[in-house]
Amino acid sequence: MSDDTNATRTAKRFAFLVHPRADVATDMGRVWRPLGQIPSAAWDWGLRRLPVPPQLLATVRRRDTEPSSGPEGWVLVVPVGARQLLTEDRRWTVSKIEQGIDRAQELGAEIVGLGALTAPVTGAGRLLRPRPGITMTTGNAFTAHLTVEGLRRLLPAAPGSHIAIVGATGSVGSCVVRLLADEPLGSTLTLIARGEQRLTSLAASLNDRGTGLEVRTSTSLDAVRDADLVLLLTSAADAVIGSQHLKRGAVVLDDTQPRNTDPRLLVERPDVLVIDGGVAAIPGIDLRGDIGLPRGLSYACLCETMLMAFDGQHESALGEASVDCQWPLGLPCGRSRDLLVGGHVMSLLVAS
Repeated sequence: MSDDTNATRTAKRFAFLVHPRADVATDMGRVWRPLGQIPSAAWDWGLRRLPVPPQLLATVRRRDTEPSSGPEGWVLVVPVGARQLLTEDRRWTVSKIEQGIDRAQELGAEIVGLGALTAPVTGAGRLLRPRPGITMTTGNAFTAHLTVEGLRRLLPAAPGSHIAIVGATGSVGSCVVRLLADEPLGSTLTLIARGEQRLTSLAASLNDRGTGLEVRTSTSLDAVRDADLVLLLTSAADAVIGSQHLKRGAVVLDDTQPRNTDPRLLVERPDVLVIDGGVAAIPGIDLRGDIGLPRGLSYACLCETMLMAFDGQHESALGEASVDCQWPLGLPCGRSRDLLVGGHVMSLLVAS
């Protein structure tokens, strides 16, 4: 991407869609504290039967812009819980996400990011209707590139060099695998997913590249037990990985929302290190609202939405995530510790 091209672009406003996770009451309480007092069971009933509109959760502003110009972006809550997104009629869930995009347009957004499960339940955005003037992204490409950087940093902390990827055939997972074909990590790579045919095809593409890795495939979570470093990229409402799946001393990079590692791991398995993945520092960005992260941090998929907006992108990033994405100033995603974007540095947050 040339500097001349960047110079002709105008930054755009954006919106990013999220939804309540496993504990609906807690997440709705982030919108307005009294809402957290309503039992989750009541929320499950009400969100399915009442016409609850999308809710404003947070505003985003660049600190190098005039406050009088208003926010650069908004984080909007699609009022559908994680379990409902995965189990209710697909037409209903997609319609609720469409309402979130309607609200984004009303606010003036030209870029819309699909956060958490709003991406997979819409087929990585492919089930959504096209909208003139709206550019959309799943945020999966930036997430994949940052995830590979996370694996690179965490591998020395693992007891060995066997990496397992759970959810390997999804949009982020398949992109991670293709990136590892370019820059292999470890000695053994186990790909785990539900569809055997896609797993076989993905493994074959790795073997054809002559990476030197021993590539294994499995449709069972039992295969995780042999891995030293586990990457979790599943789309589920509850825990997928628990104590019984992990070897002694294993390191887990959980790149899911809602988190798919069992919270009891902290007590049951003190020998296991669990790291929340897909999180970046955003100095120079003022995010006002509670998105469930400490101040100054953001989810990677939200970062991609911001990057596209700040750079004035007009091409949507839906479907399978690309390994070839380029960000402003010509820096490829995930190739350096820090990413300089429009005068801002976004840093991958992974324990070294």
